[in-house]
Amino acid sequence: MKDLGNYRKSYEKSELLEDAISDNPMQLFQKWFYEVESSEGVDEPNAMTVSTIGLDGFPKSRVVLLKKYTHEGFIFYTNYESEKGKAIAENPKVCISFFWPNLERQIIIKGIAEKIAANLSDGYFELRPKGSKLGAIVSKQSTVISSRAELETKLKVLEKEFEQKEILRPEFWGGYIVKPVSMEFWQGRPNRLHDRIRYTLVDLDWVIDRLAP
Repeated sequence: MKDLGNYRKSYEKSELLEDAISDNPMQLFQKWFYEVESSEGVDEPNAMTVSTIGLDGFPKSRVVLLKKYTHEGFIFYTNYESEKGKAIAENPKVCISFFWPNLERQIIIKGIAEKIAANLSDGYFELRPKGSKLGAIVSKQSTVISSRAELETKLKVLEKEFEQKEILRPEFWGGYIVKPVSMEFWQGRPNRLHDRIRYTLVDLDWVIDRLAP
């Protein structure tokens, strides 16, 4: 057992005030993302946590990589037959979040996940390294396997099979876009009086509120 009650940090790097934000949360997201990209201390600024409600009724969170963001939402790729893919098919309401401790910031996004067009998934898959393409085919994501050796053996078989062949995207693998309905921006502040600004989509317009920390 270890008591972590004495872990303390004072957040003092920045502030988030209403007179310095845009009317559209995607513009603020873009600004924050550029700032974390240009800062030091974050290896993968596009790492985000995706939370779904599983078929067993439990929430589950895992870290995936954001591959694109547009005015419509946030795109990531995965196996459609994985645990998260099955959860999204049953309940497309998801939460994604970013945590950038070097800037003392996090963003929490509620949204609706839907598959992107097949040609867009094809285009991204084509750009992936050969090993990543084969890995997507080899892995029946989230299923029980006997050993690591099982995966490596299957990979070697596929490497030989596709030595001179084009590797096409399997139908069970592709992208999702999460279209936000709520985006909360959190900026750490001293004395735990953090800044929390929430955008909520209401009738195609974004309503902005400040939340108590």
